Amino acid sequence: MFRNAVVFKRWCLAQSSRQVLDGLKNQELIRTNGYINGKWVESSSGETFAVTDPAIYPKESAFIAEVSSMSVNDYETAIQAAHDSFKSFKKTTGRYRSELLLNLYRLMIENQDDLAKLIVLENGKPYADALGEVKYAASFFQWFSEEAPRIGGDVIDSQNYGNKIITLKQPVGVAGILTPWNFPSAMITRKLAAAVSTGCTTVIKPASETPLSALLLAYLAEKAGFPAGVVNVLPSHDSSGVGRVMCEHPLVKKVSFTGSTNVGKLLMSQSSSTLKKLSFELGGNAPFIVFEDADVDAAITGALISKFRSSGQTCVCANRIFVHESVYDEFTEKFVKLINEKTKLGYGLEEGITHGPVIHDRSFAKVRSHIDDAISKGAKLLAGGNPRPDLGENFHELTILGDVTSDMLISQEETFGPVAPIIKFSTEEEVIQFANDTDVGLAGYFFSRDVGRIFRVAEDLEVGMIGVNTGAISESALPFGGIKHSGFGREGSKYGADEYTVVKSVVLGGIR
Repeated sequence: MFRNAVVFKRWCLAQSSRQVLDGLKNQELIRTNGYINGKWVESSSGETFAVTDPAIYPKESAFIAEVSSMSVNDYETAIQAAHDSFKSFKKTTGRYRSELLLNLYRLMIENQDDLAKLIVLENGKPYADALGEVKYAASFFQWFSEEAPRIGGDVIDSQNYGNKIITLKQPVGVAGILTPWNFPSAMITRKLAAAVSTGCTTVIKPASETPLSALLLAYLAEKAGFPAGVVNVLPSHDSSGVGRVMCEHPLVKKVSFTGSTNVGKLLMSQSSSTLKKLSFELGGNAPFIVFEDADVDAAITGALISKFRSSGQTCVCANRIFVHESVYDEFTEKFVKLINEKTKLGYGLEEGITHGPVIHDRSFAKVRSHIDDAISKGAKLLAGGNPRPDLGENFHELTILGDVTSDMLISQEETFGPVAPIIKFSTEEEVIQFANDTDVGLAGYFFSRDVGRIFRVAEDLEVGMIGVNTGAISESALPFGGIKHSGFGREGSKYGADEYTVVKSVVLGGIR
């Protein structure tokens, strides 16, 4: 029946995926239609698309579910519903919105095992990683439930003795939310929680690779008591058409997008006719710097976390690892040993697996092109370097490259895959110049025990977020966002709600 053991294993995994889906504790979480104005509806065009497991090949065996592909007309219906709902939702109290968000947080925690397994199936990341994402995603609902009652303005003393100035923070209106596949739950909750906390209503387009996690959130929002029209989730394979209608529709007052810099520029151009409020979290090329006075053991642990989380498929992944020449040999030797001893590639629901596949063949091709280009120009292969077709077509070994130089593609482009390039440097001034020699600036990391250097380098690195002596920076309290071509605006933290508000000034005269 089976040509070889590899084919047999893939067949077993496919059966396992279906069993996982059938074995979810709460079958109501599995939704395949769009959610518009409090109702589950099929696409008006009748179109659908398949959701597949990236860990399984061929795709015919990787099928998870058939999902409605909502049309541009469906989006226009959802936008109108969100606009109508906004008229009343904007008048609700912060305490009311806080309770809604807290309800949603509790429901996510109650269903965390099912949510994590769905992420494994449609994204491919290992279960422990997926469970961590669910908890991280839920934390935004908790955080903004605490912020919602405290969103308010100020009283300002006027230069005119008889006047007082009052500022009001008001919700901007309907918010369009466009999210990627790499964090199918957290990329939505980080935006949705902030929007709801201010009184905005939302229309959400999840990535076509991972719509089930988004539709699941819509179901939980319904159960949490959200009024109809506040949360609308519409899966679609027409990304360009949906992006255009979200940006050009006059009733959408805010667009929040996470994705590539090129797409962000296009969306910004399309939004110009309506002068929307925008927040974009775009591409990165994060430097990771190990100075000569660093704790090398802490640095290699930080590098493992920062570079290889989700197989290198996060926007804040270290993309270029700069190591001082005096600790270069020690760092590379220990880093290779750590990768070999502490990581295991495979299917995300198998015990002991730490890393899964890349999301699709295009990502795999980019990983291969960066490795091949670097080796052809003199880079040394220190660990990994090979595809793993025995595991699946999208699996690639965690790879470490040494003696990387600035003329290699991997130094110039974001890999978004499991490849760590190590670059030797001599001085602080030199490495700062290398690190800043890019038009993007999302995240950066460095390891040093010199207090003066910590302040100097933190100020000099041209990025929006910095991890000092840590490779893990993301949490709900962090103002998340970049500078330069990595976008603008901040998500999470006390600043996150500001992205969904406008400030109105009121001058009171005749007081004295």
